[in-house]
Amino acid sequence: MQKSDDSIYTLQFGLVCLSSFLFSASFNMLIPELPSYLTSMGGAEYKGLIIALFTLTAGISRPFSGMLTDKIGRIPVMAVGSIVCFLCGFMYPILTTVAGFLFLRLLHGFSTGFKPTATAAYIADIVPNHRMGEAMGAHGVFFTTGLAIGPAIGSTITAHYSIDILFYCSSLFALLSIVILANMKETLADRQKFRFGLLKLRASDIIEWRVIPACVIIFMSYISYGAILTVVADWSNHLGTSNKGLFFVVFTLTSLLIRFVAGKVSDQYGRVLIMKISLGLLAVAMVWIGFSSSSLSLLCASALYGIATGMLSPTATAWTIDLSHPEHRGKAMATMYIALEAGIGIGALLAGWFFINDFSMIPVIFYCCAGVTILALVYLQYIYKKAEIKA
Repeated sequence: MQKSDDSIYTLQFGLVCLSSFLFSASFNMLIPELPSYLTSMGGAEYKGLIIALFTLTAGISRPFSGMLTDKIGRIPVMAVGSIVCFLCGFMYPILTTVAGFLFLRLLHGFSTGFKPTATAAYIADIVPNHRMGEAMGAHGVFFTTGLAIGPAIGSTITAHYSIDILFYCSSLFALLSIVILANMKETLADRQKFRFGLLKLRASDIIEWRVIPACVIIFMSYISYGAILTVVADWSNHLGTSNKGLFFVVFTLTSLLIRFVAGKVSDQYGRVLIMKISLGLLAVAMVWIGFSSSSLSLLCASALYGIATGMLSPTATAWTIDLSHPEHRGKAMATMYIALEAGIGIGALLAGWFFINDFSMIPVIFYCCAGVTILALVYLQYIYKKAEIKA
């Protein structure tokens, strides 16, 4: 599909954003309720695996989704991700053992392994390069709105109805996401028909080495998000917040407010500068979350966390596209998301191991996340800068 010289806000862009909103809400509405649900089945010691298993299969599937995005098209790959979400929502009420639940978390991870990879490539196809940061920021608003509304809806549905109804609502949101995809135009011109031979990976199909600098930053910064997904619901409840999804609502709202501005500013002043500022804010937010002793303090920290991630996410995604080759855009996006999933998974796994319902460990977890974020800032300031000068 040929890009317009200036236009971003087209019908196709609107459809892909709406589909991403529904997809994001579909799986994020489960997040705040899953730790207590697993505990009720007798699996409290496996809380760290709720996110870690999800991100494991997401990461494993990235090379396949990236390759298929570049060969069979963006829309079929997006559809696979939404279909997995749709099916899993109906299976959670059926597989009610700890082993069955953990199996479903593995299966559910394939959804984010496919949908976001193809979505990012689709957006890169239809918007002008000089407004990529703005476009990623605008799309991020929709995805992040789903992230915010999802947990709040999930907690409300569970409180007034049941967690089984929550699972079915998750499937409904995924189904609506699929319906929207049916009305979108494919952007990959030279498409191949799917055959199982396409699933055979070579070493060169897995990683797009051009985007490794962006992946380093994404990996290290998203370790904190894995920790948040695993323990912040319990931390919120411990500090007196009645709705465990409120933390997500607050940080998402502040993230939404900053995304449009951050994307445009990164287009004008450069990706690296905006990422340095956002990493500094992210480190402060992690310390603040760990230091919080009241619900109000925690929510203020979540607001700062939202500002930091609202600046970092669209800028890092746009930087990945800047560094990538157009013919390998799907592989580049897959490489970026592998780094993202690895960061979330490791953060979730370590946070779960350290926590195990010992609330005295939660501040330590977030102080460690702040340390890792500072290391990312050091990389960007000194190591990447030195490599760039040599190049």
